[in-house]
Amino acid sequence: MMVIWFAMLATLGFVQITAFPDILNALNPVNAYDFLTQYPKGFILLGAVFLCTTGAEALYSDLGHCGIKNIRISWIFVKISLVLNYLGQGAWLMGHTRNVEDLNPFYAIMPTWFLIPGILISTAAAVIASQALITGSYTLISEAVSLNFWPKIKVLHPTTIKGQVYIPFVNWLLWVACCFVVLKFQESSNMEAAYGLSITITMIMTSMLLIHYLHEKHVNVILLILMGALFGSIEGSFLIANLHKFANGGWFSIALGLMFLLVMLGWFFGRRIKNRHISFSNVNKYLHLFEDLSKDKTIPQIATNLVYIIKANHVHQIESKIMYSIFNKQPKRAQTYWLLHVDTTDEPETFSYEVNQIIPGTLIRVDFHLGFKIEQRVNLFFKEVLKDMVANGEINLTSSYESLKKHHFPGDFLFVNLDRVMTRDYKLSPWETMIMGLHAFTRLLSIDDVKALGLDSSSVIEEKVPISMERPLSRKIQRIE
Repeated sequence: MMVIWFAMLATLGFVQITAFPDILNALNPVNAYDFLTQYPKGFILLGAVFLCTTGAEALYSDLGHCGIKNIRISWIFVKISLVLNYLGQGAWLMGHTRNVEDLNPFYAIMPTWFLIPGILISTAAAVIASQALITGSYTLISEAVSLNFWPKIKVLHPTTIKGQVYIPFVNWLLWVACCFVVLKFQESSNMEAAYGLSITITMIMTSMLLIHYLHEKHVNVILLILMGALFGSIEGSFLIANLHKFANGGWFSIALGLMFLLVMLGWFFGRRIKNRHISFSNVNKYLHLFEDLSKDKTIPQIATNLVYIIKANHVHQIESKIMYSIFNKQPKRAQTYWLLHVDTTDEPETFSYEVNQIIPGTLIRVDFHLGFKIEQRVNLFFKEVLKDMVANGEINLTSSYESLKKHHFPGDFLFVNLDRVMTRDYKLSPWETMIMGLHAFTRLLSIDDVKALGLDSSSVIEEKVPISMERPLSRKIQRIE
């Protein structure tokens, strides 16, 4: 469909160019320079001209869908088609210098008999282009989640290609935002200010990131300065030309960008503040404690099987917060302690697990290796693991309670979901206090581990554990006798 669309653009433009070939002089950059210098308002016109470049920024978000080679090859065809069509419209305007105020030159260059098919093709191309931006939004948010720049949300994989995702939250957000924009601006001409300014800023950011990347690759500094001057002058000129549109709608792009920035700042730096104090323990040092606790009849048994989700990648490591939950906060006696770890692989269909009985029958670690396309329904996967282990004679799932054991009742399972919270004993700096406030807000957008991992909420208890920080008092409190 897109090949038909761009072929139509090229053909319509070429026909008009043959009728007025002098329009090819518009390709001479000297004419652009003369126009900008001779006419005082010519510079402001760049804000409208810049809309001709829109769409190119969507290519970056489509890299994960199409691949860099496909984009490079197809862009040659796309660029030629666009230039031919723009020159064709200019050629038509040069031949029709009167009574063109109410005409759209794009449709005016179409033959009368082709007008209806042209509108249908244009509409189909608009639908496809909007879909490309939607999928691009999915990709950007998915990557932001992977890099911990965005709260954890539900991500679905409709195909076996890793870059292609569907995110319900983004889909609904786009729908609400589009409805608001249509009701607010009403006509597409009123949206040019918001759109043009946002694209200008996007391209400036892209150039800055490119120069930073090349600097990290140790490219010659002089070459980078020349690149920065070239792209900076061009994109800076477009930015200045678009800034006058701020009051006419450009404010919307800035407000939207600031909103996303606050969410990303709150989530990323909030997690960094919390993770700054995360610690891991060597589970081997606590083996005797697990054995003693599981046999201590003076402590009421909280469950036959107690399950924790862990993040430690090493087999013999465990988060200190889990040790605090089991031994310090409220000693939790169980017959068997399970440590579940989820490893997301780069392969789409990986679906395997491995078991390490650290203390046979008492402390067991299960590592799930799940492909990125596999929905993480850990509760169901864990049940399959238990069936396999029972069939192999590795464990006995009969209830540990005597009254139920003689009737062959299965053992009960309890999942513990831990949430690390800041204590009021530790005073943060004003910047960190603001960040943690934003982080608390962004957590409202995030799904918890219970939903993300597909756990049965009826068998999960939520528990808060403090983030341990050493902060000595500035002065010692005095005891009065």
